[in-house]
Amino acid sequence: MTISPRWAYLAVFIGVVGHASSEFFAVLTGVFGPEVSVWRFTIGGLGLILWALARADSRDLITPLADGGWRLAALTFVGVTLPYLAFHWSLDYASIIQIATFITTMPIWVGLTNLWVNKQPFTTVKTVTGAMAMAGIVLLLTDGALELLEGDGSSLIGIGLVTLCAVLGSAYAVMIKPVVNKHGALRTTAVTMTMGGVGLWLTVGGAFGVWVDPATIFSRPASEISLGINPGWWLLVLGLWNTTITQLLWFGGLAAAPDITRASYLFFLKPVIATVLAIFVLSQHPSALQALAILVVVGSVFVEMFWPRIERRLGRTAV
Repeated sequence: MTISPRWAYLAVFIGVVGHASSEFFAVLTGVFGPEVSVWRFTIGGLGLILWALARADSRDLITPLADGGWRLAALTFVGVTLPYLAFHWSLDYASIIQIATFITTMPIWVGLTNLWVNKQPFTTVKTVTGAMAMAGIVLLLTDGALELLEGDGSSLIGIGLVTLCAVLGSAYAVMIKPVVNKHGALRTTAVTMTMGGVGLWLTVGGAFGVWVDPATIFSRPASEISLGINPGWWLLVLGLWNTTITQLLWFGGLAAAPDITRASYLFFLKPVIATVLAIFVLSQHPSALQALAILVVVGSVFVEMFWPRIERRLGRTAV
C-alpha cells in the first residue's frame, strides 16, 4: 500500500491516535514489563504479514530482505526491538500520562536525525516548537524529581526508558524512509515489524527468562484490570490496532509526507489523547506539573500549524 502525499498527514494523525492508545490497551491486557512487547509484536507482525500477502502488489516480502540484508536486520533490532522493549518496560515505573507526554520528544529526535542524515535544517518554527517541547520535558523531569524527594522516584526510571525509546525510534523513522520509498510502506513495515517481533521474543526470553507461548493468549482469566474481559482480546487489540494498523499508517505517512519533521510534530497530540483515556477509563489523573507539561507540548502543535499567520503578525508588529 502506497500512501499519497495528499493523505500523508491524515495517515500520520491516525497513527498518532493508535500510538496514544497503546499504553491504555497495554494496561488492560494485565501483562506487564517486557513480556507485553513480545505479545504485541508477535500478533502485530503476523497481522502485517497477512495484510501484505492479501495484496498482489505487496506479496513479495523476500526482495526487501534480500536488498537490505544484515543492514536491515541491524536497523530493525536497534529501531524496533530495543525501543519497544524499553517502551513497555517503562510502563512498570511511570504513569500512562508521563509516558505519553515524554514520548512526544520523538519529533525533536526525528528533526535532529534528519539534520544529520539528510542535511535538512531546522527552520525557525521547528526551533520554537522544539524548545516548547523541551520545556514540557523539563516540567516532567521536575515532577519526577519531586517524587524522588518524597521517597518514590521510580518514574525517573520510566522516563529514562521511554527517552531511549524516543531516540532510537525516531532515528529508525528517518533511516527506514529510503527503504519504504523503494519497497512500499506495507512490505517494509511487515518485514521490519515481524523481524522486530522475533528479536523481542529472543531478547525477552534470553535476558528475562520469559518465553512467550502464543497458544496461551486466552489462558488468563478476566479481572478488574481487564474490565471483566478476557485479556487475550486486549492483546489482540494491542497487536492488530496499535501495531498492524498504527505502524503502517505512521511509517507510511511519514515516508510520504513532503516534510517528515513537520508530519512527525503531530505526535505532540499524543498526550492529550492518552490523558483523556487515562482519566475516563483508568481513573488516572495528571498532577499539576504533568497538566502544565501537556499544555506546553500541545501548544507547540498549534504554533506549528499557525506559524505562517504568527510570523506575519510578528512581522507587522515589528514594522
